[in-house]
Amino acid sequence: MPALEKNHIYRSTIEGYSSEGLGVARIDGQVVFVHDAVRGEDCDILVMKVLKNVAFGKPVLRHSTSPHRQEPDCPYYGRCDFRHLDYAEELWAKRQRVQDALTRLGGSDVTVEEILGAAQPLRYRNKSQYPVSADGRVGFYRARSHQVVEVEHCLLQKPQADALAAALRQYLAQYHVPGYDETTGRGLVRHLYVRTNCKGESLVCLLVNGESLPYETELVALLRQAAPQTVGVVLGVNTRPGNAILGDRYRTLWGEDALTDVLCGRTVRLSVPSFYQVNHPQAEVLYGKALEFAGLTGTELAVDLYCGAGTITQVLARQARHVIGGEIVPEAIRDARASARRNGVENVEFLEGDAADVAAELALRQLRPDVICVDPPRKGLAPEVIASIAAMAPRRVVYVSCDPGTLGRDVKRFAEMGYLARRAVAVDLFPRTRHVETVVLMSRSSG
Repeated sequence: MPALEKNHIYRSTIEGYSSEGLGVARIDGQVVFVHDAVRGEDCDILVMKVLKNVAFGKPVLRHSTSPHRQEPDCPYYGRCDFRHLDYAEELWAKRQRVQDALTRLGGSDVTVEEILGAAQPLRYRNKSQYPVSADGRVGFYRARSHQVVEVEHCLLQKPQADALAAALRQYLAQYHVPGYDETTGRGLVRHLYVRTNCKGESLVCLLVNGESLPYETELVALLRQAAPQTVGVVLGVNTRPGNAILGDRYRTLWGEDALTDVLCGRTVRLSVPSFYQVNHPQAEVLYGKALEFAGLTGTELAVDLYCGAGTITQVLARQARHVIGGEIVPEAIRDARASARRNGVENVEFLEGDAADVAAELALRQLRPDVICVDPPRKGLAPEVIASIAAMAPRRVVYVSCDPGTLGRDVKRFAEMGYLARRAVAVDLFPRTRHVETVVLMSRSSG
């Protein structure tokens, strides 16, 4: 097979998409990832980089143009993956990505039944995290770097978040407050964190490399003026090196230290560290599908690992006899317990600790869950967690995943433990980006 040559032009047709949202072509038997390409387009492709197993290129001439191509509607196009595709094609790409992960990585023959798209693919994010550069830029990281690109208006963020970011820029400039420099560990303001609920109220947190900020009263005034429905401003202390966002302790500068929202008919209390899905309408779709896969009849004991603020836990509680939620973040556990009390949900309890801790507690109490639901972070489940779940021998495992790659890996590990994937559905919680959620139902191979 002849090797591709850098800076040479080859003609090929785009066959599909990579996990990063790049077009995929095959030239002389070699896979080429192509920027700004749409499935079905016949292109002249300039090869820009050749590696051992793949190459990268860009189209320099399109002999045919896909009807799914659209003009990017964002001036910062390049950071978001799918702005050159229409939404139908984006959904096709995401469903195919999940199917490929379950088949190739997971070794499963389960079919992704459908992908549930969003009615509103813009301004959906209820949580925004803006990094701050040493010279006072507030925006987002350039792709594959930690260089901050100042972004005044993002089509994925709530208007309140954009307005609060502008207020922070004004504060940094007016009072000469330094942003944080990752390379030296100097500077103060690291991130602006904004969480917004369905009523348009916002909770604001400044993550800082220190215990306080100069002119805190003036900062609060600027933020409240920018977003009058702000309910609280919190300072989070993060003096650790590296790029972690959240702090290890918090101090309220003004107002409340938490935000409330309503999800699936339940009121939820959300402090800064608590996990909460960033797309409210689609989270309700996602949790509805998880509840369907759980197959509860009212007699079961269910366990919700990585329960965050207890959202899935309370949804499961509607149809289970009893639900135990497990979460390692103490603030999230406090939020979950407070939400359950406020909602009058009495058939739930929450345990603070990781999955292994919860498994040990259940064994000590001689409890055998009928259903276990997991919603882990992007890195997926550790092998010992999968082993702990299998040891508890639930009839069903419902896996909610935000990363098809780690989902495929874990589906294979579950299969080795005797649990096979039976159903799978993708849900688009992150329109106009490459990310996608999946719900998979697994049960024992003998069941």
